[in-house]
Amino acid sequence: MLDQITGMQVFTRVAALGSLSGAARALGMSQTMVTKHVGALEQRLGVKLLHRTTRRITLTEPGRRYLESVERILAELAEAESAAVAERIEVTGILRVNAPVSFGVRELAPLMAEFSRLHPAITVDMGLNDRTVNLVEEGWDVAVRIGRIHDQTLIARKLAPCRLLVAGSSAYLAKRGTPRTVADLSSHNCLGYTLSNSLGPQRWSFGPDGSITVPIRGNFQASNGDALVAAALAGQGLVYEPTFLLGDEIRAGRLVALTLDHPPMELPGVFAVYASNRRPPAKVRAFIDFLVQRFGPVAPWDHDLNLPA
Repeated sequence: MLDQITGMQVFTRVAALGSLSGAARALGMSQTMVTKHVGALEQRLGVKLLHRTTRRITLTEPGRRYLESVERILAELAEAESAAVAERIEVTGILRVNAPVSFGVRELAPLMAEFSRLHPAITVDMGLNDRTVNLVEEGWDVAVRIGRIHDQTLIARKLAPCRLLVAGSSAYLAKRGTPRTVADLSSHNCLGYTLSNSLGPQRWSFGPDGSITVPIRGNFQASNGDALVAAALAGQGLVYEPTFLLGDEIRAGRLVALTLDHPPMELPGVFAVYASNRRPPAKVRAFIDFLVQRFGPVAPWDHDLNLPA
């Protein structure tokens, strides 16, 4: 009988990578064994967890719900193991953390005082940039990344969900009208994020898997989400950004979240990643455990935010 915990770990890796072969390489096992683990889970649960095509693997609706539960279970197991050894392992040293600029400033930096109180022997060196860094070559202990993790040499632990919304200011919408469909976006000034193909200055992607793509155009684009939000607040156009950037502005009424005929693309979430070639040191485990506890399965930036259905 195949081990159920291992099966859960295999399933989460397949879901993260969208590939049986990719999960096999990342886990150091054969693709046949990966397939057996997923099949055993589906047989035990009596539901189909994955849609398999020649191009890619996607989650079924039961698979998506099961993934959320499994990620919580695995995170709790990891936390239990960390707690069991915490007393005999000294958490100390310089911790080099890399994160996207806006997320680091908005969500990570405010937590560092509390982390330092809990772990006074750790010095955090935080680097903020929006490019994808090479952890090993550049000497980062851990990085925070948003969206799908493509690098199979990294171990990823989910910190929180990350939702996208299209939003604009009341002044802009009063002047240009409120789009009702994704096709309507072609006649609006859309402010694109230049580091993303899905949210970029030429096209935006919608639907759970991002398969619905619409051409857009606008007179301002940027490589930083806060710059785009600032432009939207000034009435320049519409933005398509994560809720950790838009939540405060929507709650305050400075931006209006739009409901279109297709839902925003679903992002896998916010992850902490570290190199898979060795067991993470205590300082890395302590930092990731801390973020998991502070963020949790419901992102704090989504609290009291009435999101479109």
